[in-house]
Amino acid sequence: MERTPVVDAWLQAAASDFGTPCYVYFLSDVAKRREHLVNSFGGRFQLSFAVKCNPNLHLLSRMRTLVDFLDVSSIGEFRLALNAGWSSEQLSFTGPGKREPELAEAINAGLGELVVESVGEAVTASRIATALGRRQRILIRLSPNSVPKGFGDQMAGRPSPFGIDVEDIGEAIPAIMALPGLDIHGLHIYAGTQCLKAAAVCENYRNFMSIFEAVCGTYALAPKKLVFGSGLGIPYHMGDAAIDLDEVAADTNEQLDVLSMKPSFKNCRYVLELGRYLVGEAGYFVTQVVSIKESRGTRIAICDGGMNHHLPASGHFGMVMHRNYPMHKVGDHQGPIEAINLVGPLCTSIDRLANGIALPRLEVGDLVAIHSSGAYGPSASPTAFISHPRPREILIAESGMSDVTG
Repeated sequence: MERTPVVDAWLQAAASDFGTPCYVYFLSDVAKRREHLVNSFGGRFQLSFAVKCNPNLHLLSRMRTLVDFLDVSSIGEFRLALNAGWSSEQLSFTGPGKREPELAEAINAGLGELVVESVGEAVTASRIATALGRRQRILIRLSPNSVPKGFGDQMAGRPSPFGIDVEDIGEAIPAIMALPGLDIHGLHIYAGTQCLKAAAVCENYRNFMSIFEAVCGTYALAPKKLVFGSGLGIPYHMGDAAIDLDEVAADTNEQLDVLSMKPSFKNCRYVLELGRYLVGEAGYFVTQVVSIKESRGTRIAICDGGMNHHLPASGHFGMVMHRNYPMHKVGDHQGPIEAINLVGPLCTSIDRLANGIALPRLEVGDLVAIHSSGAYGPSASPTAFISHPRPREILIAESGMSDVTG
C-alpha cells in the first residue's frame, strides 16, 4: 500500500491506541492484490496461501473470503487453520520433516492433500492411512534440475530437502503408485521464491508445465490438481521494481490454455501457491524513537522495535548483506532530510534496522514505519530474545481497527 495521509492516520492511531512496536495490516490491500491476480490470470488459477508467511489467526480467518486453499507446514499450522474456520479439506500439508504423529493427526482429521517430499514419507503416509482405514489424497512434490536466474531463493537444481529430484522419478513415482491407502491427486512444484523478473517467472512456469506433462504422460496420470509455487516477489529495497504481473499472466495464460486442451488435463485445477505476494506489501512495522545519540559523527536513532520483532528488516533473514527496507517518518513530511542509523533496543551490535537511511530529521517520540512488513514478521523473528514485549498486531478492515495479536 502506498504511503498516503490516510495510511499515516491509521498508523498513528494504531500506535496511539495499542502502543509500539506494532505491525499494521491493511486487509483492503490484500483484497486488491487478490483481485489483480484473479483478473490477470482470467480465473485460470485457484489461489492457495502459505500460512508460514503470516500465521495470524484473524488474518487467516479473513483469508477464507480471498483464497481457495491454505498450505500448512506443520501440525501447529494445521490446527491454527482449523481454529480460523478452514475445513481440513481445504488444506494441503507440505514440508520435508513431517513426523509420524503429525501425519497421523492430519490424515485422521481429513486432510485435503498431503504433499509428499520423498518416497520414504509416502511409505509412512501409506502405513498410517491404511491403519486408519482411509485413503489419503497426495500431491507428489517434484524438484526440477534447474531454476531460471532471478530468484532470490532457489530450491531446485541443487541438493535439496524439498521434493523428489526429477532425475529420480523413474524409480520414485512407480514406488509411490504401488502403495496402498494413497490416491495421487496431482503434482506440486515450488522451485524458487522472491523473483521480480517477469521473464524468469514465465520461464519457470513453462518449465513446470513441461515437467507436469512429461510425468503425467509417462505414468498415465490424469491429475486433479497441479500446484505452481508462485515465486512472485515484492520490492523490499530501494531501487527494486515490482514484478509486472500482467506480463507474467499474458505468457502463462497462453501456455495453460494449450495444456488444458490435452486429454489428461481436462479435469485438472491449477493452483497458484502464494505467500508474501498476497500480504507482504499490505503490512507496516511501526516503531517509536526512544533515544537519539551522536557517535563518531553518525546520528543514531534507538527505537523500541528491533531485530527481535522484525528479523528480515535487520538483514538476518537470508540476506548476504544488509539492505535497507523502504521506510518513512510517520506524519511529518517536512523538515531537512538527513542520513541516520536506526537500531533496536537489544544489547547486541547486530540489532539494526537501517544504515544511513535518508529521512526527515528524527527526534525522540517520532514514529517510523517500515514498509513491506506483512509477511515474515513476528512469527519469523526471535521475539523471546532479551524478553522485550511481543509486538502488537493490528488489522485495518472495513469494520475499523482491531488488535489481532496472536
